[in-house]
Amino acid sequence: MPSIEHTIRVTWRHQVHFSQGVFNAENPLLRDVLVNGETRPPRKALLVLDEALAKAQPTLVRQIQAYFKTHADTLSLVCAPLIIEGGERAKNAYFHVSEIQSQIDRHHIDRHSYLICVGGGALLDMVGLAAATAHRGIRHVRIPTTTLSQNDSGVGVKNGINAFGKKNFIGTFSPPFAVINDFQLLATLTARDKRSGYVEAVKVACIRDRQFFEAIESDADALRDFEPAAMQRLIHRCAELHMNHIATSGDAFEFGSARPLDFGHWAAHKLEQLSEYRLRHGEAVAIGIALDVIYSREMGYLPVATADRILRLLERLGFALWTSELLHENDGGQLVLMDGLEEFREHLGGQLTITLLREIGVGFETHEMNLPRVLGALRELEQRHRNGGDRKIIPAHG
Repeated sequence: MPSIEHTIRVTWRHQVHFSQGVFNAENPLLRDVLVNGETRPPRKALLVLDEALAKAQPTLVRQIQAYFKTHADTLSLVCAPLIIEGGERAKNAYFHVSEIQSQIDRHHIDRHSYLICVGGGALLDMVGLAAATAHRGIRHVRIPTTTLSQNDSGVGVKNGINAFGKKNFIGTFSPPFAVINDFQLLATLTARDKRSGYVEAVKVACIRDRQFFEAIESDADALRDFEPAAMQRLIHRCAELHMNHIATSGDAFEFGSARPLDFGHWAAHKLEQLSEYRLRHGEAVAIGIALDVIYSREMGYLPVATADRILRLLERLGFALWTSELLHENDGGQLVLMDGLEEFREHLGGQLTITLLREIGVGFETHEMNLPRVLGALRELEQRHRNGGDRKIIPAHG
């Protein structure tokens, strides 16, 4: 029988805006993004707000409502902001996805309306899944409120929740309609959460941009002290590099078996799970990067001085490079961390593909890991911690 085949190319616009005071009534950015140059009745919007942010900034709900009231000729907020818990707990069950979808149905949010999420990366992931699956996809606007989500996860095209003990097992690739980074929303973050996003900037600098790495080194003291100008420079450049990868890699939806922007992540995802998400994502990635940097050096790929330079930068920024979960064993006495390699391969499909370093700004892919050398890198991290090379301690709670 004959076959019919076409190559279908789909183009889409991916926009990330930077602003201050996005819900200031005199700031037209959000209004203009939602109106999108179209002539129609007021755009309906359903808005989800991170519970921790609502508590930290108690006037924010009123500001949001006042913004939509000011622009009532073009925008319609269908109900008061839905306040939902953020953090990984929001992603550990399908409950919140269903909760949001029920509100989409109740308020007749259609494919020309908007679902807006104001929150950290975990909440953005979960709400994005609800947006991508209601009506087979509605317009989703992300307003990230953490360093990590403004420079990395929030500007990406992934949505998801955790399931079966695996991170992001259920999810979609669905580009948001728009992303708006409001630096003022970072003001009430804890030091831990401000710092956590730095590591994704170090990551992308290590594998893609030596000049950016050197800029982070120059700003390290200012970043450690959370100086706003330094944080804004880091966030903007990291987001730009992330966007460039999405736009130019030729594999924005990861149909292949490689995920170069996940340098250091095979161990990080497993550490998050082993710690029951006591570890922030950025804290786990810092450890994962340190492990793969030492491994790259021990395999002869990365010069000794370069490896030490990367480890010292992570420490200068305030990251701990050791956690007890690295040594957790299963009933057979094997390190559970090693399961992260197979889970990483399975998540992408195909053969194992890990990104390692040859030099700052020069990453490469390998399809196998020498387990004795991985264990040696673990032992070195532990010894570095015991010798005081890493003086930071990851808090047990919060």
